[in-house]
Amino acid sequence: MSQNEINNLEINMQRYFLVLSYKGTNYNGWQIQPNGNTIQGEINNTLTKLNSGAEINCMGCGRTDTGVHASKFFAHFDFDPIFDLENFKYKMNIMLPNDIVIHKIFKVKNEAHSRFDALSRTYKYHISTTKNAFNFETSLLFQQKLDIQIMNQACIILKSYSNFESFSKVKTEVKTFDCHISEAFWVLKENEIIFTITANRFLRNMVRSIVGTMIDIGTQKLEVEDLNEIIISRSRSNAGKSVLANGLFLTDIKYTYL
Repeated sequence: MSQNEINNLEINMQRYFLVLSYKGTNYNGWQIQPNGNTIQGEINNTLTKLNSGAEINCMGCGRTDTGVHASKFFAHFDFDPIFDLENFKYKMNIMLPNDIVIHKIFKVKNEAHSRFDALSRTYKYHISTTKNAFNFETSLLFQQKLDIQIMNQACIILKSYSNFESFSKVKTEVKTFDCHISEAFWVLKENEIIFTITANRFLRNMVRSIVGTMIDIGTQKLEVEDLNEIIISRSRSNAGKSVLANGLFLTDIKYTYL
């Protein structure tokens, strides 16, 4: 095939957004890895099959780690014009594993980008206060008493800073550790304690290490004021341990055009 023919094919491609959810228990995170089962890999394989074997690669709005879930996740892919999006969604859902669900597919401008165009991301972390036979894969069992009022005081401190290197995975290659947190709070809902946090971006392991530090504050291992020193130190060793991935959900992404 000549370069002109290739270019013509690329010109005819349309960009589409996927809205999906997944339970991350059985996956090595979102991003494709050499020797691991991933959500991105499953979706790429499905799109490629629907494209008669010609390779299709999707791009996600973020990179959730091993065992992390998403109740609302966006990804984009380029494909020949799809004339029946509902039927295409139906076919994808039949072909995908039961723990990955496509909720919506829609056409966007070809320059739209699910990752770089995202204005904010929201995560929730679920802590179960009682043993439950049905949610052990989607929440952290923690039966010590937590002082939610004190933890919410710590959230106010959290929102007053922008550099979160203390909560970033060590040796992470990023240009900046700055994140702008617009929302952070804890709520008690029956037998669950849920942490919600929204920011323009997140560092690797950031939410899980923040939750671990908040638990130390909620159990009086740390004082609320200690959070200032932890953040100012910019040292991961001063923050609390990262909690398990099973309680973490990506729940929302905001875009200007949605």
